[in-house]
Amino acid sequence: MYFNKNNNFFHGIMFHHFHDDGLHKKSQGSINKDDFYKMLNFIGRNNILDADIFFEKLKNKKLKETEVCITFDDALKCQIDIALPVLEELKIKSFFFVYTSVFEEKPDNLEIFRYFRVNYFNDIKEFYNSFYKVLDKDLKNFFDENIDKIMSSKKKFPFYSIEDIKFRLVRDNFLNKSEYEEIMFLMIKEKNLNYQETYKKLFFQKDDLKKLDNLGHLVGLHSHNHPTLLEKLNYDEQKNEYEKCLSSISNILDKTKNEIKYMSHPCGSYNNDTLEILKKLGIELGFKQIMTIEPEKGMKKLNNSLLEIARQDHAKIYKSMN
Repeated sequence: MYFNKNNNFFHGIMFHHFHDDGLHKKSQGSINKDDFYKMLNFIGRNNILDADIFFEKLKNKKLKETEVCITFDDALKCQIDIALPVLEELKIKSFFFVYTSVFEEKPDNLEIFRYFRVNYFNDIKEFYNSFYKVLDKDLKNFFDENIDKIMSSKKKFPFYSIEDIKFRLVRDNFLNKSEYEEIMFLMIKEKNLNYQETYKKLFFQKDDLKKLDNLGHLVGLHSHNHPTLLEKLNYDEQKNEYEKCLSSISNILDKTKNEIKYMSHPCGSYNNDTLEILKKLGIELGFKQIMTIEPEKGMKKLNNSLLEIARQDHAKIYKSMN
């Protein structure tokens, strides 16, 4: 049984990466078609609502405790190739949250870097060792000073290893974005990866977005550039991220801007400015990326507002199934 005392309330289920025996290589946290089938059956097909029905029931305060929806983030091509046929077979309509710089062939480098570490290293440990070697800094004091943050993250995201969490802390806090990317591109150059050639393999094209819309799935916002810490941007920077995303999606799908009413927070990062901006843009449903109350964001309860609906990461479900 999927539902228990820790998740017995309506929420979204969050998916990112999928793998197969061909184009999409197995990577940290990815699942294949069979895993996806098993997971949907474990959740219970009767508990999974189509995206539009979930949205309407939420607005009308009619969702039951055991009703969920399926969501996908980041406009990843593997979702079209592997997950979409399963959804269509089972007649499930889902939310797809896309960041839109991918449609300008300017994707966030996060996914490029993931592809690099998956395809050019034997395992994640080898990648971390190589990264820290290039960084060439003594991080002991930094990790000691942030031990509470490390342990808090482990509690929030139990499917991440301590090394995963430390790496993300170095990436997002010890280094700034340009410093981190400089290291990664040095490593990429050493391995002779032409990363521009990976774009069509990794990301949605405009026709993929139109296909999802034509099939009845709901496409929503996930920012324009996918900053990992959007809450660190000022009000105007955040506003620009979501205005550009909304404009891009509406243009591609030939919809008016007020027809697009849903989003998910990239990396779960947002603040009160974000919520205000989204309301002004007419967004009525927003998803977080975890299943807990976050007091630091002013949350007083789970599903604190219509723009703060909880989601269960598929990795947590996978772990409980195995």
